[in-house]
Amino acid sequence: MALALPCAAAQAAPAVMVIDRVQRLASNERAPPDAERAWLPASLPDGGAANRDRPQPESVWYRMVFNGPPADAPPASWAVYLPFFYDGGSFWLNGLQVASVPESSATVQVRWERPHLVNLPAALLRSGENALAIRAAALPAGNVRRMPRVSIGPLDALQPTYDRRMFWARTLPQITTAVCLLMAGFVLFIWWRRRSEMLYGLFGITAALWGIRTLTFVIEQMPVAQWHLWRMAYLGATGGFVVLMAIFALRFAGIRRPWIERGLLLYALVGPLWLGLQGRAAEPFINRFWSAGLIPVGLSVLGVSLYNLLRQRTWAAALLPAALVFPVVAGVHDYLLAWDVVPLMAALPHWTEQRIFLLHHGANLLLLVMGGLLTVRFVRALSALEQLNFTLEARVADRERHLAANFSRMATLQQQHAAAQERQLIMREIHDGLGSRLFTSLSRVERGDMDEAQIAEALRDCIGDMRLALDALTPGEEDFRVVLGNFLFRWQEQLEDAGVRSAWTIDWPEGAPPLAPQRLLQLLRIMQEAFTNVLKHAQATQLHMALRPWAGGVEVEVQDDGRSAVAPQRHGGRGLANMRARATQLGGELIFERSDRGTRVLARVPVVAPSSTGLALQTIA
Repeated sequence: MALALPCAAAQAAPAVMVIDRVQRLASNERAPPDAERAWLPASLPDGGAANRDRPQPESVWYRMVFNGPPADAPPASWAVYLPFFYDGGSFWLNGLQVASVPESSATVQVRWERPHLVNLPAALLRSGENALAIRAAALPAGNVRRMPRVSIGPLDALQPTYDRRMFWARTLPQITTAVCLLMAGFVLFIWWRRRSEMLYGLFGITAALWGIRTLTFVIEQMPVAQWHLWRMAYLGATGGFVVLMAIFALRFAGIRRPWIERGLLLYALVGPLWLGLQGRAAEPFINRFWSAGLIPVGLSVLGVSLYNLLRQRTWAAALLPAALVFPVVAGVHDYLLAWDVVPLMAALPHWTEQRIFLLHHGANLLLLVMGGLLTVRFVRALSALEQLNFTLEARVADRERHLAANFSRMATLQQQHAAAQERQLIMREIHDGLGSRLFTSLSRVERGDMDEAQIAEALRDCIGDMRLALDALTPGEEDFRVVLGNFLFRWQEQLEDAGVRSAWTIDWPEGAPPLAPQRLLQLLRIMQEAFTNVLKHAQATQLHMALRPWAGGVEVEVQDDGRSAVAPQRHGGRGLANMRARATQLGGELIFERSDRGTRVLARVPVVAPSSTGLALQTIA
């Protein structure tokens, strides 16, 4: 039966014609059915709730008539614009196919979220009446047929509308997916290094899940074998995003309820696991009821954020609920739109027929706010760390000043202590050495035990001791080689008078640490005792003295060619005992060797007394 076709352009062709009156015929034919077939009048948009539960194994043809450009109009390209064409199909103009959109098959599943703009060849476009036929593909089980209003007109007039829809429906999701996955990787890396910052971990996983969910606007074709797994991943990403957002809001508000968090996570897993167990046939039921259960979760998130705002009353606490309002409302809107809920369709008929889903835009805003809050939190942590470093540096500097003052005081005390020790040693040297000898000589003179020669020898010994002490203890005489030279000069005369040829070897480098005066005096005493023994007991003809560096100190060797220079058994051993005692007192050692070739005395003395180092360390501690 032939029906009078509604004509969208009875008079002059408008710039863009929006076709909402068509003829409709269910048929799997690949070419447009003849006009004599049982075409039925229909209106666009077609489908939705009216045929949700009806099997739709056949493709559907939509036939419409429009007036082309006037014959005298400037040449211009014309096109057909569809805001969505989910399941694909083909376009025919005046009986010839002009375009096709891939549709689902036995091996490929399609879901076109992008708009479509089909050019109409100028050779087929008539200046008068034109017939456009669109075949909407047969639907897989569970899908709902939706055919939007069709816009026809000049390409230049339709292109901006197509571009806007293409950006929001296709380009922006691509950007969202890339940004979410990159941001998730960055934030999760921070969380991996700082596991105590749980909010970063929640935000990173939430961003990753949202990036995966947004792929539903990016991936429009997929092998049938993988479609079921993809839908499970989609449901898991959707539920995981909402649930983790709720846990983030709880943690951000300082609320920690493990049983609530475990319950939410369990609910997020129910949807994808249910689909995995029941198969594709269960997807409509899961989408309707399990997805509806996410709405109260979203509303609870908003409630928790408002509660946190009342408690904290800060701009940061106010920012999160303000950002949550849009995605929560958008989520409810998308659910009502997806299931063609009558109140929404009746209240906003022109808006709902465009099928613009808002949740992914609201979620993007929410993720930006969550990222901003964490960034502010991160910057504050860095500021606090910087302030802490400043405080620590100030404390360290103050401590260093205290330590420097303590070291200065300790150095002064050490100098005073060293001076006191030096005075005590000089006093003891005078008392035990020169004083004792003078006192003993005086006593012997008073008793008449000494003749003039003995008195003169005693006085020469006292003068020698005094010179030795004066040379060693003279202030400002830090180079002990000068003192040593004076000492050897005096002894060389005495040795030559005794018929002993002497030789000195001084191997002391420039810049080597000097001996302290008292230590030098004790070392000279050892050498003095060794020379005295050579003169008195050795009957030697040659004497060689060598001075050279030793590990951490100085080494003095006195070698003669006489008989044993020391006869402890006959002289009571006081000379050798005194030399060894002096060396030990200085922290060194004395080695005495006798042989047929003579006697060798080796004294090793450290430059710095071990006791003074220990005292310094003890004082610092």
